[in-house]
Amino acid sequence: MQPQSFKNHIRFYAPHHFIFYPVLMVLVSFAVYRVFTDVALREIWIFIAILLLLTGWLSYMLRQHYALTLQDRLVRLEMRHKYFVLTGKDFEPLEAKISFGQIAALRFAPDEELEALVAKAIQEHLSPRTIKTLIQRWKADAMRV
Repeated sequence: MQPQSFKNHIRFYAPHHFIFYPVLMVLVSFAVYRVFTDVALREIWIFIAILLLLTGWLSYMLRQHYALTLQDRLVRLEMRHKYFVLTGKDFEPLEAKISFGQIAALRFAPDEELEALVAKAIQEHLSPRTIKTLIQRWKADAMRV
């Protein structure tokens, strides 16, 4: 497996990204095509197209919501624990000063870079992307959703 870095840290879930959603888009496209070509059954094809779009939207939102909500909680807990172990200080007061995106970006920092990056993120209001690019020795997270 290739070592994780800023350039390759995004993950895909093949059944959703490469099977379910492409098939759904083909079906939606076909239903929309039939809306304009099958005048006799236009209302039915409109209903089918809307139903397919709602199915796709709902499946995306539910999948994302459940997985990301849990993952966000775990990332916060991980950072609280890691920061406390490394510094002996509570991380929760710092959470009010930075966004979740910044916290998530900081989890890729190795132990020796974390405290300085947290301070810099707070002082300079760094974006998550900027934080990730400042990390010298990327710490991989292969267990993300």
